[in-house]
Amino acid sequence: MPLFRRKKASENDNNPTTSNPTPDEKEEEEDKNNTKKVNAKKAKKAKSKNKWSCVDSCCWFVGCVCTVWWFLLFLYNAMPASFPQYVTEAITGPLPDPPGVKLLKEGLRAKHPVVFVPGIVTGGLELWEGHQCAEGLFRKRLWGGTFGEVYKRPLCWVEHMSLDNETGLDPPGIRVRPVSGLVAADYFAPGYFVWAVLIANLARIGYEEKSMYMAAYDWRISFQNTEVRDQTLSRIKSNIELMVATNGGNKAVIIPHSMGVLYFLHFMKWVEAPAPMGGGGGPDWCARHIKAVMNIGGPFLGVPKAVSGLFSAEARDIAVARSIAPSVLDNDLFGDFGLQTLQHVMKMTRTWDSTMSMIPKGGDTIWGGLDWSPEEGYVPSKRKQRNQGPPVSGQNETETMACEAKAVSYGRIISFGKDVAEAHSSEIKRIDFRGAIKGNNVANNTCRDVWTEYHDMGVGGIKAVAEYKAYTAGDILDLLHFVAPKLMARVSAHFSYGIADDLADPKYKHYKYWSNPLETKLPNAPDMEIFSMYGVGIPTERSYVYRLTPSSDCYIPFQIDTSANGGDEDSCLKGGVFTVEGDETVPVLSAGYMCAKGWRGKTRFNPSGIRTFIREYDHAPPANLLEGRGTQSGAHVDIMGNFALIEDVIKVAAGATGEDLGGDQVYTDIFKWSEKINLPL
Repeated sequence: MPLFRRKKASENDNNPTTSNPTPDEKEEEEDKNNTKKVNAKKAKKAKSKNKWSCVDSCCWFVGCVCTVWWFLLFLYNAMPASFPQYVTEAITGPLPDPPGVKLLKEGLRAKHPVVFVPGIVTGGLELWEGHQCAEGLFRKRLWGGTFGEVYKRPLCWVEHMSLDNETGLDPPGIRVRPVSGLVAADYFAPGYFVWAVLIANLARIGYEEKSMYMAAYDWRISFQNTEVRDQTLSRIKSNIELMVATNGGNKAVIIPHSMGVLYFLHFMKWVEAPAPMGGGGGPDWCARHIKAVMNIGGPFLGVPKAVSGLFSAEARDIAVARSIAPSVLDNDLFGDFGLQTLQHVMKMTRTWDSTMSMIPKGGDTIWGGLDWSPEEGYVPSKRKQRNQGPPVSGQNETETMACEAKAVSYGRIISFGKDVAEAHSSEIKRIDFRGAIKGNNVANNTCRDVWTEYHDMGVGGIKAVAEYKAYTAGDILDLLHFVAPKLMARVSAHFSYGIADDLADPKYKHYKYWSNPLETKLPNAPDMEIFSMYGVGIPTERSYVYRLTPSSDCYIPFQIDTSANGGDEDSCLKGGVFTVEGDETVPVLSAGYMCAKGWRGKTRFNPSGIRTFIREYDHAPPANLLEGRGTQSGAHVDIMGNFALIEDVIKVAAGATGEDLGGDQVYTDIFKWSEKINLPL
């Protein structure tokens, strides 16, 4: 074997001309090599680019969304103002004129000054003094607007939106005050109108800010305390007097919404009462200054929804969300903040005394007992025909159908278990909770420290509440005294929920009775008119099926049982909630009874015979997205954009009476239900 192997000759070796390359040839060879390297790198990069990762997909998607968003935003700002209407009309046909435009063409002009009284939560609140965590928020909205601070500093926001748990007023070092002017409640959040549509339509017939006034107030505190702290009632009195004096002596038209209805009911008694408790306006102040009170969605007799909110910090929508994603509401919504959402909501809202103004009034006489209720046997979805104008005997008889084969006892506002909700009262064994012994609930020590009054009840107290089985309106106050003693200790001095036996009793001169229409008289103003205007055709919360939750669920031991449903799609029971006719928040019984019967004609609650009218607006949802929230909506807040309602308001503001509007406009059985209530008038 040879020690050396012969090397194979290369092409260069066989080519004598390249055995000794020249400098130019060397340079050319280097260029070729460099070109090969560059091409190889390019090929490698191209190959790597072909590998599409998840990050690339996400970035591409976000980029496309942002590009489309900015492009659409540019088109929206660049298009003519009439273009959206042109597109809408091209799809849906010609749109009707807004009420203001329509009535202007008919010759209506501004006449009576108008006062708006917003309801609970719809008015803006701003910060005037706060703790260190609220640095930079001076005169910024804590409520209303964008709610940006809820997400940036949630615990700080809760702290500043809460009131003192002993006094019901400002905590030390914190001052949150209502926003003033029409902007206080024209929009609740950007794009979500409250009073804005009504204001715009009034402006079309000549109204200006000097003839419109937003009676903004801090809706968290009790009605009398708005005067004690902010002198709000005095400001309303002065502004109404000024507007009447500067508008040729024309009386004012008052338009309260939701809880604002109760607030203005309180005002009418306050303004006539002598100082220092009242405004000292005299017994004829309302007669001299008010033409009409047009109440929109008024919870005159309270709402069951207020009970569930105070009892377990939930209503139907929250209960459904809780059942779908329990970790969101029961545990951490804000990540590292460790915020127990519903617990903090309960802690905050139980410092708001105003919420107690909407607890059902009148007890079992109004709302029914264990085995009866005025609305028994009614299914909201089964209304068959409309009833326009004043009620006629027998006219409503075909409007309703029975709720399945069983009668629903709506009078049981809270029932522990579906079987309890449906059983006859003789089959229910109840153990009275009122004498139960309370104690610290040591079972909940594993939860984050969010104090609620359920801490102090103990396991025995919690079980005692569940073992009472069923609660009617007559039991609700005792229940709240048991589960929320601090709240009830405060509000007992500000609100009352009974029925007066003798309105001449001197005790009814106290302000705690002024917002309860069953314990006070209307003003001596026979020329004044009162309207009850509300939406119908939407299932509205009336009573609840509850369940006792395990101790590990942290601090709120009661939940709406969303698994409780009726037998079919026509059932009144869905997701643990029994529904009746209403506007999604206020049942018809609460909104309509006083004008249908309690104040109708001369009664002990209406000794001067102020004329009352019911104006119901049948709900019709928007036909498409281009209609926004709809112009025929009957929902509790969306009704503020209802063209028919706005037209009624403008006509009265321009001088019309209730008779000019056509009197009553009724779609429901409110008159029939009212007759079932055995209340001496």
